[in-house]
Amino acid sequence: MNAALTRCPVCQSELTVAKLHCQSCDTTIEGRFNFGPFAHLTADQLDFIVTFVRCEGKINRMEPELNLSYPTIRNRLVEVIRVMGFEPGKEETIELNDQARRSVLEDLNTGKISADAAMKLLRGVEE
Repeated sequence: MNAALTRCPVCQSELTVAKLHCQSCDTTIEGRFNFGPFAHLTADQLDFIVTFVRCEGKINRMEPELNLSYPTIRNRLVEVIRVMGFEPGKEETIELNDQARRSVLEDLNTGKISADAAMKLLRGVEE
């Protein structure tokens, strides 16, 4: 089954569901229904959320499963939060364990992140 469209292909306005149909008993329900808070997420972002939930929100458990560094996973989480219409706190601090700190330093060493970004991550300050 294809994913439902959430935006009008002509004008890009948000679409609403107007009819629901049960193929089993042939019941049809008409009205206006919204798609919910996950409607604007891409398939990759939804997969990320499924992994996040399966790992009980523990980014350290997600690292080996996604083969991504702690900062990359954190950035993807922030992206999903923003797509859902929320803004992560700018003054929020994050506790990094030794493995996460090593990951940040490795990303800095390989040029994946800047020195400024590494310092913020090591201090536990959200960007």
